[in-house]
Amino acid sequence: MLGWHLIFSTYGFWLPNDPRGSGSKRVRARHIYEAGGEATKVQTRRSVAHQPHDVKLRRVAKESLKYPAVELTGVQARAAAHGIAAVCAKIGLVVHACAMLPDHVHLVVGKHPFDGGELIACLKRAATRGMNAEGLHPMREFARADERLPSPWAAGGWNVILFTPEQMRAAVRYVEENPVGAGLKPQLWSFVAPYEG
Repeated sequence: MLGWHLIFSTYGFWLPNDPRGSGSKRVRARHIYEAGGEATKVQTRRSVAHQPHDVKLRRVAKESLKYPAVELTGVQARAAAHGIAAVCAKIGLVVHACAMLPDHVHLVVGKHPFDGGELIACLKRAATRGMNAEGLHPMREFARADERLPSPWAAGGWNVILFTPEQMRAAVRYVEENPVGAGLKPQLWSFVAPYEG
């Protein structure tokens, strides 16, 4: 194992019953189940984002969410990246590629003692801290009675183990090209170290 391709999304981006498929076995939230039905578990590790699907069904399910789906602005994404940079320095995580999109984040990272799920949880917390530090939390208008804010992130995420230099290079290339493919400018982050393998 040489590293990980980590992906996590904002709240409301990819629901467990997305008609294109999901990584979920169950829909735990009753209101989302009632709007969109059963979970749509897929077995593939490849992206199904561009698969044909029922757009209307997906929209109805998203409209059933407790809060509006989160889409990060450019300054929120930058603040989240500041938080990620800080925690990577603290835990010794080497980042070879990072793409901060409005509704999801991609990172290619080197081998680390944490597993993929632990890394995703750590990075989401750090990204939230980064937004909080700059007063940019996207859910601040939904503060609870105890003043805690809902998470701007969806539960879980995807982590793909990368075993070979070819897989690492392909993942880095994919992540670097992701913003451009989404109509954004290429992203250069100071905490990203080129992959030399």
